[in-house]
Amino acid sequence: MRIAVMGTGAVGGYFGAKLAHADHELAFIARGRHLEAMRRHGLRVLSPYGDLHVSRALFTDDPAQAGEADLVLFCVKSYDTEAAAAVIRPMVARRTMILSLQNGVDNAEKIARLWGEQQTLAGVVYVGAQVDSAGVVRHSTGGKIVFGRPVGGTDGATDSIARALAGADIPNELSRHIRKAQWSKLLWNAPFCALSCFTRAPMEEILRSEALLESALECMGEVQAAAATCGIELPRRLFDQTIEFSKGLGRFRPSMLQDLEAGKPLEHEAFNGVVVRLLRQVGKKAPVNQAFYAALQLLDERIRAAGSVPS
Repeated sequence: MRIAVMGTGAVGGYFGAKLAHADHELAFIARGRHLEAMRRHGLRVLSPYGDLHVSRALFTDDPAQAGEADLVLFCVKSYDTEAAAAVIRPMVARRTMILSLQNGVDNAEKIARLWGEQQTLAGVVYVGAQVDSAGVVRHSTGGKIVFGRPVGGTDGATDSIARALAGADIPNELSRHIRKAQWSKLLWNAPFCALSCFTRAPMEEILRSEALLESALECMGEVQAAAATCGIELPRRLFDQTIEFSKGLGRFRPSMLQDLEAGKPLEHEAFNGVVVRLLRQVGKKAPVNQAFYAALQLLDERIRAAGSVPS
């Protein structure tokens, strides 16, 4: 299978490397120092489950060099979705499937507006990884992909992708309810990405604070209400499951904290802004997410004013 990774950060680098080692033909789209390092030395993944090194692949900043792909792993930050969806045009043929492996709940919809629902898949990743240095991704835990068509259903194309992922030793689940899976992950992202940025603390320290944990639960309640406006029911038991999952993360630093520390723009719109916006549309307030969103917006403005670090 010919696979292109659009946005070779931690997520794209990790899953792309696994697929390359399973003998798929890979093209990695990246930029800046990260791209230059991969061109010189290949892509390295450092993992407690075995390191990977990919050298026989295309590393480029030009989708036209990659050519048409069978599968595009769409891994850019949520705020770049629409621009990147237009840029991938040279890689998209009639057969091409575009699998969004992004944070947030509406990226697949944005991609589908340009490429159609039949070629667009939504995914949720459960992986602990970060760009350790230029050309190097450090994987710490997890590595599962849950994906499916936003409108539900499976077919030959989705089954083929599931087989390719499984053949690359990537645990995956083909879901008929992928939108619920996306919202369930937002139960974690909305509170904990924000709190980690405010405190500069890893998960285990946040969870030791009763006050922060209470704020996280209040934030989850607003996410639950926002999901309901989209016809998605998130049972209260998911709150407890989210907290229990978090207790096993130890000193994990969420992706938005990693971005903040690297001087990169923040995904506050996808994590907290969407909750505020959806509840406002039905005449409701989201005071916790509004406060998180406003504070993160200020941090983001400072980063952008200083000049973001290219990925």
